[in-house]
Amino acid sequence: MTAALTTAASELAEGRWSWPIPADLHDADVVLREAEVTAISELGLENLRRLKRHDPQALGWAAIRWLLRPLELADGSLDAPPTSHRRRAMADATALLLLRCAQTRRAFWGWTAAEWVNVLGADQTGFRQSAPAWADDAVRSYVANHAYLLGGFNEFHRLGSFQRLPLAWRIFGRTRVDEEIKKVRAVLAGWGYRLGQDDDKLLPMVICQLFLLNRSPHLEDLATDLFDRVRTERLFGNGARLNTLHAVQRAVADLGFCRPPVLTTGGATAKAGGAPQVWTQWVERWHATSTLTPNTRNGTRSILLKIGRWAAAEQPQATDPAAWTRQTCAALAAALDRMNVGDFAERTVGLKERMGKPLEASSKASQLAAVRTFFRDCQEWEWLPRRFDPQRALATPRSIAALLGPNPRVIADDIWAKLLWAGLNLTADDLPVTQASLFYPLQLVRAVTLTWLFSGQRSDEIARLRVGCIRWQHDGQTIRGDATDVLAQDAVCLLDVPTHKTGTAFTKPIDPLMGEAIEAWQAIRPAQPTMVDSRTGEHADFLFAFRARRVPSTYINSTIIPLLCRKAGVPTADVRGNITSHRARSTIASQLYNAKEPMTLFELQAWLGRRSPQSTQFYAKITPTTLTKAYDDAGYFQRNVRTIEVLIDRAAVESGAAAAGEPWQYYDLGHGFCNYTFFEQCPHRMACAKCDSYTPKDSSKALLLEAKDNLQRMLAAVPLTDDERAAVDDGQAALDQLLERLADVPTPSGATPRRIGIPAQATLLPVIAVNQKPT
Repeated sequence: MTAALTTAASELAEGRWSWPIPADLHDADVVLREAEVTAISELGLENLRRLKRHDPQALGWAAIRWLLRPLELADGSLDAPPTSHRRRAMADATALLLLRCAQTRRAFWGWTAAEWVNVLGADQTGFRQSAPAWADDAVRSYVANHAYLLGGFNEFHRLGSFQRLPLAWRIFGRTRVDEEIKKVRAVLAGWGYRLGQDDDKLLPMVICQLFLLNRSPHLEDLATDLFDRVRTERLFGNGARLNTLHAVQRAVADLGFCRPPVLTTGGATAKAGGAPQVWTQWVERWHATSTLTPNTRNGTRSILLKIGRWAAAEQPQATDPAAWTRQTCAALAAALDRMNVGDFAERTVGLKERMGKPLEASSKASQLAAVRTFFRDCQEWEWLPRRFDPQRALATPRSIAALLGPNPRVIADDIWAKLLWAGLNLTADDLPVTQASLFYPLQLVRAVTLTWLFSGQRSDEIARLRVGCIRWQHDGQTIRGDATDVLAQDAVCLLDVPTHKTGTAFTKPIDPLMGEAIEAWQAIRPAQPTMVDSRTGEHADFLFAFRARRVPSTYINSTIIPLLCRKAGVPTADVRGNITSHRARSTIASQLYNAKEPMTLFELQAWLGRRSPQSTQFYAKITPTTLTKAYDDAGYFQRNVRTIEVLIDRAAVESGAAAAGEPWQYYDLGHGFCNYTFFEQCPHRMACAKCDSYTPKDSSKALLLEAKDNLQRMLAAVPLTDDERAAVDDGQAALDQLLERLADVPTPSGATPRRIGIPAQATLLPVIAVNQKPT
């Protein structure tokens, strides 16, 4: 390297980099003449490797001077101290290129990208196999320099594992490249990325490849089109590099040089395979116009494409929505009622054991609702003629609607208690470990976990919580949550829930443990850029955000629940199905509804943020224990059956007097005894008219009866009518009314109370005679 070239490279390193090779430096002719091929052959491998160009009068060197000049200028522009090892590698790289020029009879600046890949090899192994034995990996690296500077080659993604950072250092200058990388590191480190650590290698590799593709080492030159091109042409291989590319674009966008990356959902970009073209066009038009949330819109789109495939197979005349009639709607309802899982689906991956089973009632109803929404909107927007009313023609059939109703899949109390214990005792050792160690900090994982266990919110609502959503109150006064305040022991923790699926924002009380976990995360949370709330469209500072990304709503199902189940030693599924994030909402609601001092349905409605008590019933379920207690308290059996003491005269039975018609069984009425055998059928049994079967207790006969030693006492269950039950339980007035109605009813002896002469009014029966049956 000459002194002039060294000085020029140093000056370039200090300012803005520019392309070091003049465009018109080399001859436009790329074909080697015979004399030049002969000169390379005569110089031989030894001279070419030593690069003995010090004798310019030598015939061989003079003949190939036009090939050597670009190589010398490219070597001189590199930011690489001229050590002996580098000089040898550069000389070997030049020798290799001159030999290939002689073989191909073409100058290297005219080689195609495929020819450069053939020289460099698809990987290091490929290079060693095609290159001479003396060409090592260092030679390959310097050949790549010439390919980039002289041959216009920048398809380094085709070279396998390649050291892009050293290459960028040599071409653009080490100081300049490191300074640009440091800017990106600073932004990402502020967001919590571990890419900002000095020992990281993936970030510099991605940035350097972008620099090489863009032919500029300046961040301000990284336009949005470049990032889009990298993704579209798949110039970066695996997922880790794409994730890093996403992070780099976010950082460059934060610096103001490009637009941030756009995240697209799978439903919005999924191919509409199999559906008729005209039907697909209508569905895509509806999808682009609808104002439903992205997830709902994408789910409806998938259902509509399935219906289009059904129409193509079963109703070919209805592949155009404009041709639909009430008869088509009826045919669809009938087909859905008989359809199985996987029918008319484009992809069946993931259905597994569900494949071929009948659709559940909820699936049938939701698919009808999707078609109903589509036709309702198209008619409202005057795209389609009003040939039928979607609300009536596509209404859920009564047979399907009858199978729908509140059925919260509550998690059993013992399993939920174990999951709660696991969440409260979460440690760093429990967290999943990736190649980059822990992806999320423990404080973030713990805050998300306790929010799921205590808040009773949907997973997307948890993911959309804002910074500062926790507030503390004591005696109705707001308490600041910073370190200067000491929270009262009985302080109330409030959670501000953003606009959600069924309503506007609201505030609810939650357990202080959850509030403390959220504040612990907020205390260490790195500053994050604001992100768009897909539901409201506003820019929000999300609480659960890290590395410039919001924690996805699927994180609870995919990571938190398996983690807790593993720690608690419980399966991830029970008899009601998989344990999912939404089942926690039903479990918490049911426990609050069945507590010792339960919430009312209206209080639970406000706590859950539901619009109506009817919809709240889909989350709250009365437990069998609570229902049993309520049933016992109602006293259904005791209300209709009472026990009465019965005296059995064993002497009368043993002596045979009972067979001769003598009384042997006496029902204790409190004020006397009744020996009527069919006592349970006597209409006067609880309001005795004192007929021949009656013996008052104040008589000598009753005293003699009670004095017998061989009496056997037992209790007999007697079913009571409502009037008899009221006479026993409700007092004198009810008894008087019963006696009045029985005044002309015959007694077991045949006479009525009125004939016997017993007044209709009587004294209230003693309570001791009729007792509740012990349980």
